[in-house]
Formats: sequence, structure tokens, C-alpha cells
Amino acid sequence: MSKTKQVTIVDVAEFAGVSIATVSNVLNRGGIRTSKETIRKVELAADELGYRRNIMAAGLSRKKTFEIGLIIPGFKSIYGTLAEHLQLEAHHAGYHLTVFSSNGLNPDIERRHLEILLQRRVDGLICHGLAMGMEATRSIVNQGTPLVLINGWSWPEDISIGSVNLGIAGACEQSCKVLIERGCTAICYVGHKGSKIIDEQRRIGVGEGIRKFGSGLLHESADIQELDYELYLTSLEQRHSGRIGIIAFDDNIALKLLSAANKLQIPIPERMMLIGVNNDYVAINSYPGISSWEIPYSDQAQAVIRKLINKLEGKSAEDEVREMEMPLSFLERDTTKLPQ
Repeated sequence: MSKTKQVTIVDVAEFAGVSIATVSNVLNRGGIRTSKETIRKVELAADELGYRRNIMAAGLSRKKTFEIGLIIPGFKSIYGTLAEHLQLEAHHAGYHLTVFSSNGLNPDIERRHLEILLQRRVDGLICHGLAMGMEATRSIVNQGTPLVLINGWSWPEDISIGSVNLGIAGACEQSCKVLIERGCTAICYVGHKGSKIIDEQRRIGVGEGIRKFGSGLLHESADIQELDYELYLTSLEQRHSGRIGIIAFDDNIALKLLSAANKLQIPIPERMMLIGVNNDYVAINSYPGISSWEIPYSDQAQAVIRKLINKLEGKSAEDEVREMEMPLSFLERDTTKLPQ
């Protein structure tokens, strides 16, 4: 069987009746002025012949690929939503976003992703703080690829040009304030130490909230990896006679706590109040509805892409904040609303 001949720009030029230079200019979006009629003629010829640009070769010739690499911990829940917003913002800026999942910091997958990104010569890289280890990330940055971190608090300056972080600590601090103002005499944080720095930010926020708004108040923390939800809530009720306020790592954990409380017939919110994070669909559709903090996905994505593009195009301002923080918005629902 004969191999199908690959269509080249020479074939497109002959078919359209224009010069090779004109075809190259149109297909590579060059700066030479070309009439709309000629552009249409070239594009129709390329479609008719089934021409496909060699993006890698074009990128090498221009020393720019207009491609950005994104590495996130996984594709589910908040990470997939964030990737969608970043993809849209990259598109608006004239770039293509290639997305990889680190699959829980699997070292083999991590190494393979970095090899592919280096081979593709991406112009820039975006990485979630939970998606890569510092040394692995440093290896691609040392190749000259600028990196912007998402939720990467206090990473060394030799790795990233900066980060755009969620104000998680501030949200948890304010959660303490909300619960204390509503009469809670004990504050409990149910976290997820497996999420490392993300969990750490929540713990920092809760600690600061207790210090500011509930000095001397009963407070404690627990981790889901060693938790039986029903036993834990039963223990809380036995140990605390007043109203109990719980701040959950996220809405999924908040839902499990709420389900256990409903099963134990603990009055919500009269006896126990609950606040989650992320404003996931489970918070909106649970009964009763879970008070939560909404993530500004669009604002965060815009800030990340803007920071990276400014670096790529040499527009970075001297006064640009290296670590930006995006505040979350509190959405109160029935788990913290007392009856009038």
C-alpha cells in the first residue's frame, strides 16, 4: 500500500494560486498585510487539501510555540473547574493550554510530564502547589521556562516567577468569627493532612481566628484519615455542653459530617453549626444547605494568565506583587442560620 503524501505549503500555494510566502504568512498569522480575499483563498485551499500545520516546527522557527503547560493534581472537582477557566483565559490571550494531571504526585508520571513539556518547548508553565514536588519543578524552570504557581505559598524565587493563591487562611479565620458570633462555645476543625499545604493554610486560619475572636474558647482539630464521623460527633456532644461550631476542610467532608449529625439527630444549627469550603454542588443541594466559601475561579485564572503573559512579553512591572491572594466569598446557608 502506497503511503499518502503529506500536504505541504507548496501544494497549498499552487492550489490557491499565490506565493509560498503568502501561504506561510496567512497560516502562521504573520505581520505582513494580506487582503481578506487572499486569506480566505489560502484557508479554503488548506481545508480542501487537508493541510495540517506542523506546530512544533513553526514554534521552533519562531522560537515561540504559543503553548502553555498546566499541571494539576487531578481532573475531578475544583481542579477540573480551574483548568476550564485557565483554558478559556489562555485562549483569549492567544495561547493554547496543554493540561496534565500529576495523579497524586506519582514520580513516574511526574517525570514523563516534564519530559513532554520540555520536548514541546512550551512558552510557560502553570503548576498547582499540590501537583509537583519542588525539585522536579525546578528542573523545567532551569531550562528557562517561566512558571506561575497556583496555591504555592512561599515557594523559592528560583523556581517560580510568582503565585496566585486563594485566601483560604483568611476564609477559615472569618469562619471562626461567624461561628463565635452565632454563639458557638467550641470550635473544631476537621481537616485532611494528606492535602499538605492546602490543609496547613486552613489550620493557620483557624488558629488565627481563635486567637482574634475566641481567646480562651474551647477548640480542637481532627483529621479525616483517622475519623469515624458518628463517633466523633457523639464525643463532641458528650464533651461540650454548649453550641459546637465545625469548620470542614471542604464541602465533601462537611456533607459527611452533616449526614452523621442527621443520623444522630443532632439539631442543626441549634446544637451544632457547620461551614465548608469550595461551595461545591453538594453544599448547595444538601439538606440543610451547607454554609460555604466560594472560590473565585475566573478571577484567579485571569490573574495567573496575566502574570505569565506579562513575563513572556516582557511587561512585568517592578511593583507587581509576587504572591497574589484572591479572597473567597462567604455564602451562608442553613447550617449556620439560626431561626428568627
